[in-house]
Amino acid sequence: MLAAQRRAGIVAALDSAGAVSVTELAARFEVSDMTIRRDLDSLAEQGVIAKVHGGAVAARPGDSAAVRRTEEPGFQAKSAQQQPEKQGIAAAAAAHVKPGMSIGLSAGTTTWTLAHELLAVADLTVVTNSPRIADIFHHCAETDLPGRAGAAAGPTVILTGGVRTPSDALVGPIANQALRSLHLDLVFLGAHGFSLTAGCTTPNLEEAETNRTLLQTAARAVVLADHTKWNTTALGTFAQLPQIDMLITDTGLSRSAAEQLREKLDTLILADPTETRRPR
Repeated sequence: MLAAQRRAGIVAALDSAGAVSVTELAARFEVSDMTIRRDLDSLAEQGVIAKVHGGAVAARPGDSAAVRRTEEPGFQAKSAQQQPEKQGIAAAAAAHVKPGMSIGLSAGTTTWTLAHELLAVADLTVVTNSPRIADIFHHCAETDLPGRAGAAAGPTVILTGGVRTPSDALVGPIANQALRSLHLDLVFLGAHGFSLTAGCTTPNLEEAETNRTLLQTAARAVVLADHTKWNTTALGTFAQLPQIDMLITDTGLSRSAAEQLREKLDTLILADPTETRRPR
């Protein structure tokens, strides 16, 4: 197949599906990932498609919503957004964690905020694909905090390997393989967006796959997302709403949205925003 034919096929696939991954395209056209990446580079230069991490989406000139769905902000940019809401969500989430539990924390600024709340919970086993979250527990391992019986009762932290994304998540086959054999009591996942139709989504296709794998390790799964993420749809779905046990958002969510979500979810919690900050 000529390159031009293959690229036309890529555009046709995008017109049909809206988004495709490099891995999917390489398998479809029986070429290497590198060849597909060159094709995507060429098509992106022509303005025919928009590249995203791990794949591409159809370019829609003038459609600002498409940009919001596919962009992947860095950790620093996201950490400055909706801080009071994230604090309230983290406090509400921490109330469900008991001493001795094994828990999972996906990468993200809301789960990172939750990690600070969990420093006072004794004898946790924490599995995470976030180096930043692992560092929180590591730096405080020798600190005596209320509710902890000294360093011996501090957390055991398991950090997966993988490829680091702009949002500081470790993703990909190595991370997924590390997670598949684990059995956790409770998993907390951040999300770029959540909606009735797309469920819980992230802009990074590989991160979506790792989040799906983390979700499968849990007896119970909780998604943490502030109200500004309602009806935002990113590239990859990692969980439909019925697949999660609880969604914790904040009181900024509209009454109408809350009513719609309660029809899909076992538990919806609306946390009060708080300005209380732990020392970082």
